[in-house]
Amino acid sequence: MTIRHLDHLLRPASVAVFGASNRPGSVGATVWRNLRAGGFAGPLYPVNPRHTALDGLPVFARASDLPGTPELAVLCTPPATVPGLVAELGAMGTRAVVVVTAGLSASQQQGMLEAAKPYLLRLLGPNCIGLLSPHIGLNASFAHTDAAAGELAFVSQSGALITAVLDWARSRNIGFSHMVSLGDHCDVDFGDLLDYLASDARTRAILLYIESVQSPRKFISAARAAARNKPVIVVKAGRAGRGVQAAASHTGALAGADAVIDAAIRRAGMLRVDTLHQLFIAAETLARFRGNLSEVLTIMTNGGGAGVMAADSAALHGVALADLSAALLQALNKVLPPNWSKANPIDIIGDAPVERYTATLKAVLDDPATGAVLFLHSPTAIVRSDDIARACVPLVAAAPARVMSCWLGEGAVAEARARFERAGIANYATPEGAVHAFAMLQTFRRNQAILMEAPSASENPVPDRAAALAVMAAAQAEGRQWLGEAEAKTVLAAYGVPVVRTLTVAPDADAAAAAAHSIGYPVVLKIVSPDITHKSDVGGVRLDLPDAQAVQQAAADMLQSVQRARPGARVTGFSVQTMARRPHAHETIVGASIDALFGPVILFGQGGTAVEVLADSAIALPPLNRSLARELVSRTRVSRLLAGYRDRPPAHADALHDVLIAVSQMLADLPHLAELDINPLWVDEHGVLALDARVRLSAQPVAGADRFAIRPYPTEWVRRVQWHGREIVLRPIRPEDEEQHRRFLQQLSPEDIRMRIFQTRRELPRSELARLTQVDYEREMAFIAVGADAQGAPETLGVGRTVRDPDNTEAEFAVIVRSDLKGRGLGSMLLEQLIEHARSRGTPRLVGWVLRENSAMLQLARHLGFTEDPADPHDREVVRLVKALAPLQQPATRAC
Repeated sequence: MTIRHLDHLLRPASVAVFGASNRPGSVGATVWRNLRAGGFAGPLYPVNPRHTALDGLPVFARASDLPGTPELAVLCTPPATVPGLVAELGAMGTRAVVVVTAGLSASQQQGMLEAAKPYLLRLLGPNCIGLLSPHIGLNASFAHTDAAAGELAFVSQSGALITAVLDWARSRNIGFSHMVSLGDHCDVDFGDLLDYLASDARTRAILLYIESVQSPRKFISAARAAARNKPVIVVKAGRAGRGVQAAASHTGALAGADAVIDAAIRRAGMLRVDTLHQLFIAAETLARFRGNLSEVLTIMTNGGGAGVMAADSAALHGVALADLSAALLQALNKVLPPNWSKANPIDIIGDAPVERYTATLKAVLDDPATGAVLFLHSPTAIVRSDDIARACVPLVAAAPARVMSCWLGEGAVAEARARFERAGIANYATPEGAVHAFAMLQTFRRNQAILMEAPSASENPVPDRAAALAVMAAAQAEGRQWLGEAEAKTVLAAYGVPVVRTLTVAPDADAAAAAAHSIGYPVVLKIVSPDITHKSDVGGVRLDLPDAQAVQQAAADMLQSVQRARPGARVTGFSVQTMARRPHAHETIVGASIDALFGPVILFGQGGTAVEVLADSAIALPPLNRSLARELVSRTRVSRLLAGYRDRPPAHADALHDVLIAVSQMLADLPHLAELDINPLWVDEHGVLALDARVRLSAQPVAGADRFAIRPYPTEWVRRVQWHGREIVLRPIRPEDEEQHRRFLQQLSPEDIRMRIFQTRRELPRSELARLTQVDYEREMAFIAVGADAQGAPETLGVGRTVRDPDNTEAEFAVIVRSDLKGRGLGSMLLEQLIEHARSRGTPRLVGWVLRENSAMLQLARHLGFTEDPADPHDREVVRLVKALAPLQQPATRAC
């Protein structure tokens, strides 16, 4: 992740175009014409050895002839020239290049990257149409038209979509802060631009068109950081893609690539939409209506048909319509004719005068239980739409976060629609569009809640990792890819997943009967074969066997059945297990697999032999905590059954969530775990029970915490230390520490708070507290010192925090210790741990800003090797401290 020199790309002071010409229809001519027409105020340099002048400006034959170093260069030259030009420009001091040129070979692409590397020069493209930054009049593209200045940033892998969106947006007066065509994104990619745009003051929302993602951890981390600041809305192409071509487990078959992308977008707090039209509807909604937190909708309309269409759309998208309270019904009866609808949608009848609109709207808005209000209007000859809008605007403007509008029609409602839009009210062309927008807003809020979850150390008991690894190692030593059922259940049991007792014996009827006798009747008998994936398909499962004779007969029948169905299959034994009876149990599936891009993923859904036919499953990225496990379950239809119905009591939800967390931990702990199916996992009011399990191993590590798209809780940084005769724990902060953190802040003196944040505040809003405790461990770290109070409850004694810049060139640190514990070495321990952690992440510098009057902090920092930054402008009040940790590493480049 790096934003280094992206300002030269998106806000350059000067631009050179290599290959600029006046040849009609050429890329170089189009880029040059667009730059000249865009109103860019800085110097423009055309470069082409075949010309001497263009548009009255001198043309330079080569880069060395330029009168100055261009901040941005646009290359429209043949592929073979690109690596050399990049090297020449880098040596001159240019730090950003747009490579419009297409058709570069792999060796030419690599040569281009290698040429850029010594100068940290940034490359956009190749094979892109360029970029536009309308606020500075920059159109460095060969698009057919310019963009208006606005507050939306659009980043696309498809150049064709850039031009299509430009056309679409200009006809609707939609403006942009930046439009960027990534092309082959050999260097600058989605992660880089998300980092830049997240803090770009001119960008209110970020729109992405994604075909593929590289560097998934970088992408997810950048997306999570951006989505905390502003809406990020994604169109992801490829929903119909085949994804996984072949899979040996149910989970592998169900965890297709698009489902995993969906999970990644959700986990990063972004919103996914299906079409470009929805992309801009979502942007409009989140810009004007984002503050609405309602879960219910009230529809107010002057036409019954429009109201019914809106209500039908609400049912389709799972949007609840508000129940009208008795008080509201009474208030509406006073202002509406007797034949009004008496329900939601509120039909005020087509002959409504202006006064009926305002009275109804006021009554609805006065009742908070009505939630969000959809104002629907169809033009009539009774009263002008503009008069209605003029009268309603003051009411609507007083509650802009509660009202959406839909003025049906075109010319007759144009001025009314414009009045509402000028008042900041979100407007939609159709009732269905408005309801869908409200549903998208609800999805966005749910995704934002997921974004705030930072899974920490598991609440489950400590697993027996060694036992699981031993089972897997033994199988690998024998060259086996699959664990036997008993072995798979041993792994599950090591992680606290309840399993039925299972024994594996030779493929002999008497051996099966002996195993059944030791377990106790009734039993289940299953075939064991490395060549048979789904045993029930070949008659390889028999249930509820009551005695030895039944077991022996079933074993003999099973061998014959398998021989007929799969004559070439190797039968290595029988699996004998307890016949469990749970009359209220629901069959579910919990699984894990490895996505080619995002790494380990977890699946939950309705289980059983028809799991792929039912297709009721959901995917999540690990790591998981209880909240994220609960959210994963909620996205399935079977979750409604688990909630209980008729004579079926609600299932033990926490037991199910614990299994999902256990699987998350397995993926972190067991690097060779390639696929896992627990199917069926019975879930009822008593808990869970794994009846069957399959585990596939990989010869090479494919799982493990290092391969998670989201960095999990770093348990390796938990330290127990002795401090003044008591044991305390230095550990990374967790989301569960929020209330504990609040108490810690309340115990700080106003003066200590001022020394830390340069202002006095004792109370922080919930959102800010959440931000302090819900840490993205990929980019930042917060260590807390935790001790036990007089009652034995944990209490925070001090906090040390670092935040790395996106380039990982430096991390800013801060340390604060409880006011009554200062001067006892706690701050030193925290700062030393921060230094060690920054070194481990390869961060070259640790920096901090300290008030000059904060002598204790200055003394501590200097004792640990920090020095005052001589390059920092002199400030009488604040000192910038710097500690070099390692030589500055150049960012790695990659081949396309």
